[in-house]
Amino acid sequence: MEDQLAAARRRIAAKQKGPAKYIAYFQSFTNTYAPAQTLAPLFFAAMQPDDIVALSIATRPDCLGTDILQLLAECRRIKPVWVELGLQTIHPKTAKYIRRGYDLSLYDKAVCDLKALGITVVAHQILGLPGETPAQMAETSRYIGHSGADGVKLHLLHVLRSTDLAIEWQAGKITLPTLNEYIQMLELCVESLPPHVVIHRLTGDGAKRNLLAPLWSADKKHVLNQIHRAFLADDVQQGRQFY
Repeated sequence: MEDQLAAARRRIAAKQKGPAKYIAYFQSFTNTYAPAQTLAPLFFAAMQPDDIVALSIATRPDCLGTDILQLLAECRRIKPVWVELGLQTIHPKTAKYIRRGYDLSLYDKAVCDLKALGITVVAHQILGLPGETPAQMAETSRYIGHSGADGVKLHLLHVLRSTDLAIEWQAGKITLPTLNEYIQMLELCVESLPPHVVIHRLTGDGAKRNLLAPLWSADKKHVLNQIHRAFLADDVQQGRQFY
């Protein structure tokens, strides 16, 4: 754990001016899947350094049993805790297609349970899922706003090597949005979120060695610049279409 934190500090050091503070982020996979007694020493060790100001844990709503919630409550008494939930969509047909594996009601319960413990909740949403219209994507964003989530991470759909999605994409069964189309989806979703929800992410970039499509997403700086220009040109205002 100490080696991982030290390596992360070195990666960030070149971008920092002066002393920095950090969030210990358990990102990949489902980070509450193991038993609480296995996770406890990892979480506590990550929070121990003085320059770590919060603990962030990415997981699934169906991996938040009573023992895990008790552990998170203990962590919350030490430092702020954020829990990220992979919602992706509210639409049953799409959820079944991506094999999400849990019902929407379980997401609602997870948000309620976490908020009752004083934990910050961040929901993940994927834009461009096969079969979904921009209006449906906006419905998911609006739902996140009503659900009690404190923040959201908006991602675009990636096609990665050696996945079922790659097989369908290569067979021409699905299409992915262009950069301009993605920005239009993004604008609609941002305006469908209430002003108090913090937007942690506007795009994502998959590992280039595995990325098949959309290739435009690999140039993250260009994508972010285009988003910034479009938001200014279109006068995008978060919350304008939230109701």
